[in-house]
Amino acid sequence: MGIRSAEAQDYGAFLEGVRTQALAQGLSSAVVTRALSLTREPNPKVLKLDRHQPEFTLTWAQYRDRVLPESRFQKGRTVYAGVGNIMAPISARFGCDDRAVMGIWALESGFGAHTGTFSVVDALATLAFDGRRSTFFRGELMKALQILNDGDISPEAMMGSYAGAMGQAQFMPSAYLRYAADGDGDGKRNIWTSQPDVFASISNYMGKCGWQPYEPWGQEVTLANVLDKSQIGRTNTKSLAEWMSLGVRRADGARFSRSDVKGAIVQPDGPGTQAFMVYHNFNVIRRYNPSDYYALGVGLLGTGIVTP
Repeated sequence: MGIRSAEAQDYGAFLEGVRTQALAQGLSSAVVTRALSLTREPNPKVLKLDRHQPEFTLTWAQYRDRVLPESRFQKGRTVYAGVGNIMAPISARFGCDDRAVMGIWALESGFGAHTGTFSVVDALATLAFDGRRSTFFRGELMKALQILNDGDISPEAMMGSYAGAMGQAQFMPSAYLRYAADGDGDGKRNIWTSQPDVFASISNYMGKCGWQPYEPWGQEVTLANVLDKSQIGRTNTKSLAEWMSLGVRRADGARFSRSDVKGAIVQPDGPGTQAFMVYHNFNVIRRYNPSDYYALGVGLLGTGIVTP
């Protein structure tokens, strides 16, 4: 009990320091008090999830089978049939298109079905106090308090993942402050329950990161020859004419219709396995989550849902 009591005292002192810092930044005392009242002690569930992240690595084939089942494409087409008329003008306004929005929305929250069950303030405060990445999470906690101060969401409704990723778009507070956008015109940026705001926020993120609307992210290809490892990878770009001279073809075996476009070959599971030609937009998707698997998943889902 002595150890538990000491930790509680330490946590209380930590929260008081956060409060002092927030007030010094001009945030409302009432908002800060209400927000910090949601966390009384370090959340053991948050710490357990943070410390026991799975170490095993999926192959691309395993990830694809798990994340891209046909049922997800079918669900996405049904959802898109209901929201496409809302999404299309919003994504266009922010320099994006519906393929990217649908792919990201699918992977981040299952089209809004899974947005996280943790209080963001409690989770971020726990991780900021814990010490493993305290500087990063304290910064995110301060940004979360700033969002609450702006009035877009109430402290109690600010829910997310154990690591503080919020709402249907799964934005960290820093990403929210940079990219969250008002899609329904009510003056708030509600990525928790407003679909137009979710679409606007994802579109704004991608548009600001350089998405080229209606340009391809990539496509599956066939390789007539095994390529050297030095030729594989998203940074090793060549013109499609050069790739064709090396035996690269579209998935159906045909030559590419354009020869001047530059692309790179990504072959996540190595020689002899599924290969993709990826373009500029693939790297833009990676700005949302820096994983080739993720970018392939978003690209394949978005294209399969919006243009089946």
